[in-house]
Amino acid sequence: MEKTQQAQPTAAAPAALTQATPAAPAAPVPPKPAAAAQSKAAAPKPTGAYVGTIATIRGLTVEILLVGERPEVKELLAVDGHPEVFLEVNFYRGNRAICLNLTNNAVVACGQKVTRTHQKVSVPVGPATMGRVFNALGEPLDKGEPVTDIVRPIAVPTGTKSYRSSKNLELLETGLKVIDFLTPFVKGRKIGIIGGAGVGKTVLTMEMIHNVTQGSNKSLSIYCGVGERIREGNELYETLRDTDVLKNTVMFFGQMDATPAIRSMVGPAAATSAEYFRDEEGRDILFFVDNIYRHIQAMTELSTNLGLIPSEGGYSPMVFSDLRRLQDRLASTEKGTITSVQAIYVPADDLSDPAVQAISQQLDSVLVLDRSIAEQGIRPAVNLLKTTSSLLTPKIVGERHYRLAEKVQAIMQKYDSLKNIIAIVGENELSAADRADYQNAKKLITFFSQDFAVAEKFSGKPGEYFTLEQTLDGIEAILNGKDTESEDEKAKSGSEKPTSANTESTSEQAAEKPAAEATPEPKPEQKS
Repeated sequence: MEKTQQAQPTAAAPAALTQATPAAPAAPVPPKPAAAAQSKAAAPKPTGAYVGTIATIRGLTVEILLVGERPEVKELLAVDGHPEVFLEVNFYRGNRAICLNLTNNAVVACGQKVTRTHQKVSVPVGPATMGRVFNALGEPLDKGEPVTDIVRPIAVPTGTKSYRSSKNLELLETGLKVIDFLTPFVKGRKIGIIGGAGVGKTVLTMEMIHNVTQGSNKSLSIYCGVGERIREGNELYETLRDTDVLKNTVMFFGQMDATPAIRSMVGPAAATSAEYFRDEEGRDILFFVDNIYRHIQAMTELSTNLGLIPSEGGYSPMVFSDLRRLQDRLASTEKGTITSVQAIYVPADDLSDPAVQAISQQLDSVLVLDRSIAEQGIRPAVNLLKTTSSLLTPKIVGERHYRLAEKVQAIMQKYDSLKNIIAIVGENELSAADRADYQNAKKLITFFSQDFAVAEKFSGKPGEYFTLEQTLDGIEAILNGKDTESEDEKAKSGSEKPTSANTESTSEQAAEKPAAEATPEPKPEQKS
């Protein structure tokens, strides 16, 4: 997020504060065109009691020497003479309040007086936010008008006291073979896409958004972009706009150019919006996060700024407790559901990283992307062995689906153990049964790859959508040793390939015909 000039008294003020008190006097210098839409809602004048003075500044951390009233935790404090700057109280250390300079505004200096605002960071919620893009402070990023109809503080969870019963579970079809088969997409549950850099997490998430939201007017999508590339967020915005899905989507961004304070607040801001639609309107919500690991990274940076002692892996203990609070807000109640898809970056491709393990424990299904598979040109590059799901049970997916999944996992386990043997002695030295299982495993790996609709403009190949029934039929054909050519490929080829028996009989007839013509029967000799 860009730093705000003092001549722009509005850009850093959260949306909730824009209607709390009268606007500040107009500055002599007109605002920049990019911030013109936000300048209509001016920052409030601090009307609260005197708190103290700024004693120390270290990065984003501002220590305030308490002299007057003691403000609440998470309350925003106003700097005297600079209404565009707000400091959020994080915790207390003795007679000092440890605060965060949310936008890293450079006008903050030691000795300045600080007063209370009796407000917390809030974001707009409700129907007026649909089709819009906001940052963690509730400010519009799409050059539209600020939304101030309904605002809610992001630090206060709602509606998580009564959880939805798990008696009636509804499967959502994504059209992606590997997800529908190995990690069932169940309404109201959480699924994670784990992988290192450049293995296809964001593209797979975008494809799920494209497939699940197509043709559905009831589901509402909320996208939360945490610490990722601005280019990817812009591409997603244009894709949703061009496919007419944006009108049912609310987007919150705290990209990698924002401060760690803003990046750590994007998740709670998006969760606040989801809670409103779930509790007040009874909506079924699709909640997409890219990338939840960046949320932990931002919290780790803040812990370093605040001087907290790190624990295992360099992560502060408060990081994991904050993660659990955020995940708990993405729960389903009797009024509505929140179905969450979370992309998870794996540092150095190490799945044993403490942060990755902490996130995985909060998920119902984990889809693992493997770099070695991605290097083979297979997309999505899913590791079929490491991918797990607690929802893959006969009660949820059915007996047929469950039995096929067991067989596939057994074959892939055998394939993994045979690879080392084949590297030494070769495939021809295997028994007939092992060789058949090894070939079936390679066919399954290829079968689960497919072209994405969101990547069509890059690859030139149209996207593919497979129903669950088509996926199960294809897997059964492979396991039974039948012709694995799918029906759509047969339709493209125009005709089915002749079987080997027909081919051999046809060639034998063709060979016998000229031989018969070349050697006619001899005529009987006539006696004179």
